[in-house]
Amino acid sequence: MTTLIIILAITIVLFIWGKFPPDVVALIAMLSLFLTGILTAEEALSGFSNATVIMIAALFIIGEGLSRTGWTALAGQKFVSWAERSVPKLLVIVTLGASVLSGFVSNTGTVAALLPVTVSAAWSAGTLPSKLLMPVAFGSNTGGLLTLTGTPPNIIASNTLIENGLEGFSFFEFALIGIPLLIITVLYFRYVGYRLMPSNKTNEKPVDIDAEMLKWIENYSIGDNLYRLRIRSMSPLIKTTIGEWNFEDEHGVTVMRLKRRHPSPLQQKTPLFVELPEPETEMRYHDIITVKGNPEAIDKLMRNLSLGVIPTPADKDVLKNELINQEVGMAEMFISPKSMFVGRIINLGHYLKQTGVQLLAASRNNKPLTGKIKIEAGDAFVIRGTWENIETLKSLYENVVISGSPEAMSKNVTQLTVKSFIALAILFALILLLVFKVMPGAMAALICAGVMMLTRCVPISKAYKGISWTSVVMIAAMIPMGLALQKTGVAQMAAEGLVKGLGSIHPTALLAGIFLLTTGFSQTINNSATAVLMAPIALIAANSLGVSPKPYMITVAVSASTAFLTPVGTTTNAMVLTAGGYSFMDYVKVGGPLLLLFFITTVLIVPLIWNF
Repeated sequence: MTTLIIILAITIVLFIWGKFPPDVVALIAMLSLFLTGILTAEEALSGFSNATVIMIAALFIIGEGLSRTGWTALAGQKFVSWAERSVPKLLVIVTLGASVLSGFVSNTGTVAALLPVTVSAAWSAGTLPSKLLMPVAFGSNTGGLLTLTGTPPNIIASNTLIENGLEGFSFFEFALIGIPLLIITVLYFRYVGYRLMPSNKTNEKPVDIDAEMLKWIENYSIGDNLYRLRIRSMSPLIKTTIGEWNFEDEHGVTVMRLKRRHPSPLQQKTPLFVELPEPETEMRYHDIITVKGNPEAIDKLMRNLSLGVIPTPADKDVLKNELINQEVGMAEMFISPKSMFVGRIINLGHYLKQTGVQLLAASRNNKPLTGKIKIEAGDAFVIRGTWENIETLKSLYENVVISGSPEAMSKNVTQLTVKSFIALAILFALILLLVFKVMPGAMAALICAGVMMLTRCVPISKAYKGISWTSVVMIAAMIPMGLALQKTGVAQMAAEGLVKGLGSIHPTALLAGIFLLTTGFSQTINNSATAVLMAPIALIAANSLGVSPKPYMITVAVSASTAFLTPVGTTTNAMVLTAGGYSFMDYVKVGGPLLLLFFITTVLIVPLIWNF
């Protein structure tokens, strides 16, 4: 018992110190439990086969699918547009929006999507980012309490009950306490928290993909040589492939996009839009092809191949939607003196064979280039291709510089596609499976994550990257600590201490003690690790007192998500730290009153909903 207490104390100190990643600390603790003989090898590794860990990993993939198909970015953009430059309204919308989103998407994904649009909206509304970013972080933490899958502590609390032969929580049961806490959070920031938040000036603007796109369209004159042509009934292009016509070399134009006006019912699998037409792409009557080339070449092409011109919208926003979506994106590329591209002669619109990325437009000395050019050092290009291929280009060609992160930019595209609605349908399917308890939660999440990958809402190559392995490994490695606490009797001893000191007064006093102990841990230790530590203690304490464990497990889940006093309590707090220019004391000043409100509300409401 003494050895376990020492290991636990050292683990907590290492978590607080922050010198090592939390997953490494958890693994050290797990191995220490095995090496000291407290746990067998099977017991020490049991966390990696735990249903909680598997379910959380699958939920990260589902959240990644929603992010990659544009839902989180679109939601963030809508939240900001609804505010109409009103700071109070904007404050309420971003807090409420972060909360609702995080009930279905990971807290980290929610803040990642809302952070850039919130910062931009703050400047547009005439306020500072520091006045809005902390509500986004705290709102996302609160929103996790709306659903069973909103945050890992909810799943841990529910599965602890199930593993001990008791009934777990239903999917929306957490909302019974989550909604009151959400209302309190919104009202607190609207009328009190806003006045407590600092006014920190910062000049660090996040990358705004819309602004970048509009800048490229203007600076590179991208829309000047862009035409949409309709294939007429007498055109020789009908039922031929793009590769047969050698458009670039023989006609001086590049086919950028193809839209089916009348898809054949016999070929329903053919996509309506072919964003990056390949040589094998077949052309049909009434297809609309978007091409790039000088006016003389386009005019000649129309006459020779019986094509009709369709006016290209001058609106830059419409043009932007013609060029990018969740699959196809754009980036800026700069040529260094040692690049293999220097000296090459190309037609603008040319596709690089190794990556399929298109050299869409070029600029030299801040002046747009047209037609056939000889590449020089210092030339800048706007390139277009799949986001994945743009990332590949960065590693394939030396001595070229890609501006920004295509991976991050792709998640800020708000244009929805068929995959967007597939991803949304998968989320609804998961909710239905969990609400009606058709199968165990972990299996439901795995199936939905698998469908998300099979439909390529999340490319299989990116699925594992979407999982926060630090969180998953940390939870898996900390679960044996909970087992050790029970096996050695430490959990029983802690529970008896709580029961003797507080339970003898009243079950509500015990509930208050569990809240304070859990929230104390959560300020410096990851909320998942806190829940793993406190769940068995709360369960044993309830059993010792002879009352229902449900109110105590709900309290563990709530209080594990109240890391409002420090920037290191949760990833979301840390994400807004630099962008908002916050200090440690800013969290204490703003988070302290909110934590007190959570404590009072939980102690008063939980016993009324979940009877002792």
